[in-house]
Amino acid sequence: MLNFLPSPLLGIFSAVMIVLNVLVLGAMILLLALIKFFLPFVSVRRVVDPVLNGLGQAWVGNNSLWMALVQKTNWRVEGLDKLSPQGWYLVTSNHQTWVDILVLQRVFHRRVPFLKFFLKQELILVPVIGLVWWALDFPFMKRYSEAYLKKHPEKRGQDQATTRRACEKFSVVPTSVINFLEGTRFTKVKHDRQGSPFHYLLKPKAGGIALAINAMGEKFQSLLDVTVFYPEGAPSFWDLLSGRVKQIVVLVNEQPIPRDLMVGDYGGDAEFRARMQAWVQGLWQAKDQQLADLYQQYPAAKRAGYVGAEQETAP
Repeated sequence: MLNFLPSPLLGIFSAVMIVLNVLVLGAMILLLALIKFFLPFVSVRRVVDPVLNGLGQAWVGNNSLWMALVQKTNWRVEGLDKLSPQGWYLVTSNHQTWVDILVLQRVFHRRVPFLKFFLKQELILVPVIGLVWWALDFPFMKRYSEAYLKKHPEKRGQDQATTRRACEKFSVVPTSVINFLEGTRFTKVKHDRQGSPFHYLLKPKAGGIALAINAMGEKFQSLLDVTVFYPEGAPSFWDLLSGRVKQIVVLVNEQPIPRDLMVGDYGGDAEFRARMQAWVQGLWQAKDQQLADLYQQYPAAKRAGYVGAEQETAP
């Protein structure tokens, strides 16, 4: 444990570890990606993809190592007992901070297949790591405003097509696909701007998860509905690097995906779309209640000014 060191030194150490992780494993991943690029055959993917996913798992393992070295975190994690690294899982979670990604990777490390995140198109430009995400088949989403789509209607549905192509690739080897239903990190400003009906969550978007389910059909054996909670308030990335995250709660609820939602046209079938949205709304209502219960269990979250805590008594 290095947490006896001053926070700035811990932050520098963690940052160096991240850079080394990216440069060493990233180079190995990119070399294998060239094989996939020049030999785009399913038989090749069946051999190369497990190796790439193994390198991804090593990446997560290295991150978990420096987190353990610099942090003295009290972890409360529930719901992992029956998971398998050989399964196909659809994962969803609330989203408050970049720390969520490293937390989810650490919690699911070697308990489920390597997590694949939906990313914004702009993130492919992140030096080195953007290419690594591409090599690991992370789906990059291009989002357009309604104003832009009115001028360029041919672009409508392009992000859905990207999701479908990415998920078809995921069906070759065991994979966990994660989708943040809120589409962005929670902030009080975004919450108020939306007029969200939930106390601690933004409005969920059902389109992405609908396409993931449609693309992979019965490959997904279950949904892992995850609630991430920080009793001392949602930390910044620097808080994580510098060893200042004292408590993390991760609750995992494994549940079946309704069979009647596995096949349907979300964009063109209004009745199917309504059923999918009702299911997603039900997930979010249960999660909002779970967060309210966690506030009761961890009163310090309110004193820490946790985002959304002041809304607990809202009607």
